[in-house]
Amino acid sequence: MTVVQTARTELFIGGKWLPATDDRRMNVIDPATGEVLASVADATVADGSAAVDAAAGALAGWSARAPRERGEILRTAFDLMTERADELARLIVQENGKALADARSEVAYAAEFFRWFSEEAVRIDGQLRMAPAGTNRIVVLHQPIGVSVLVTPWNFPAAMATRKIGPALAAGCTVILKPASETPLTALAIADILVRAGVPDGVVNVVPSRRSGPMVSAMLHDPRVRKLSFTGSTEVGRRLLHEAADCVVSTAMELGGNAPFLVFDDADLDAAVAGAMVAKMRNGGEACTAANRFYVQRGIAEEFTTRFAQQMAALRVGPGLDDGVRLGPLVNEEGRTKVRELVNDAITAGARLVTGGTVPSGAGFFYPPTVLADVPPSAAILQEEIFGPVAPIVVFDTDEEAIAKANQTEYGLVAYVYTADLTRGLRISERLESGMVGLNRAVVSDPAAPFGGVKHSGLGREGGHDGLLEYLESKYIAVQW
Repeated sequence: MTVVQTARTELFIGGKWLPATDDRRMNVIDPATGEVLASVADATVADGSAAVDAAAGALAGWSARAPRERGEILRTAFDLMTERADELARLIVQENGKALADARSEVAYAAEFFRWFSEEAVRIDGQLRMAPAGTNRIVVLHQPIGVSVLVTPWNFPAAMATRKIGPALAAGCTVILKPASETPLTALAIADILVRAGVPDGVVNVVPSRRSGPMVSAMLHDPRVRKLSFTGSTEVGRRLLHEAADCVVSTAMELGGNAPFLVFDDADLDAAVAGAMVAKMRNGGEACTAANRFYVQRGIAEEFTTRFAQQMAALRVGPGLDDGVRLGPLVNEEGRTKVRELVNDAITAGARLVTGGTVPSGAGFFYPPTVLADVPPSAAILQEEIFGPVAPIVVFDTDEEAIAKANQTEYGLVAYVYTADLTRGLRISERLESGMVGLNRAVVSDPAAPFGGVKHSGLGREGGHDGLLEYLESKYIAVQW
């Protein structure tokens, strides 16, 4: 029996596994074969409203629980998720397509959010101080913001769910999770884990849907919903911000990226190439944190390009569950078509193809690791998020030029800097317009650190103590004694 055959496929509302109200279902596709993996309940607007009913009904009881109790449930969820790590990783591979090694890393990372926020649950602090005029005390409490709608993408179906559920539950909020329609099975598996960990009925609800626009809109117009946390494209994020404005719903937005990867001529070249491979190829390039534009100083540009292209070309491509595969398929044909068009446009504009660039024949949505050199500034691939295994390289001469090129985008999620000079690295990091910087490091994501961007890459932060504060409201009490 395969993992998919044992997976949950119904909606999870109010502690019960239910069909959609109109019994409609949607197919989950294996990106490696294009074949149907499973059929999952396709939630309606009425199902979304039922999930809000359940979350609102459970809110008072859950928020009244002692922080330690909430934390212990999250810690148990961490333990259960760790025990089921291999099963979850294989499920992710089947519905998402990523290589098994990437999926295992994601599950470990995802589980850490439950552990981190199990500890943060008991760190909901407040303030007590004298007013400057001496007339009264200022007491500040942090209270749960309330029913929260969580909308997650397909590229990290486990981690994006736990990164939102963990702090919401730690803060005392109840949630409705709307996972991406491409990858609902992982979200439903996480719901099952939370039930086994002791989460009460109605505290966590999961409503997969291909009719997500109307359903999410209806939830955002329900006055009981007070928080929206969304991870996805900037385009969809803008629409949801408009929707949230009608009822003044608090929003946290983790949107698109266009991460620059800067390599200076004094960098450790071995470390820079190794870092480029990680920053570009983590999750096959289908990550908002993926290095999207490579800016390399002229003195080392040729050697960096050669060595980087050699390592990219050596990656084994195939179905994610196959032994030794480091790059699986893209999630769907639409994603592959976009990548192919960006590469072809760059070559037409004058870029030089160093390796890859040819769509393989056969089943599945595969695209080869690709490196482009001499990419002109006008190429669309430098302006848009690639979301695939393609690395465009641009040469620069001065620090000022590198900073200007890196900041020449509406996005500002993450940037990467490689240099042997720490002073230079910190100076440049401060001037980069991004919410996060990896300085001589290719991975910035950490449950204990605030994750988020500036400009069109989003609002708010996830992870760290900041992630907990997203689900808390400050209440000020003026008191005299």
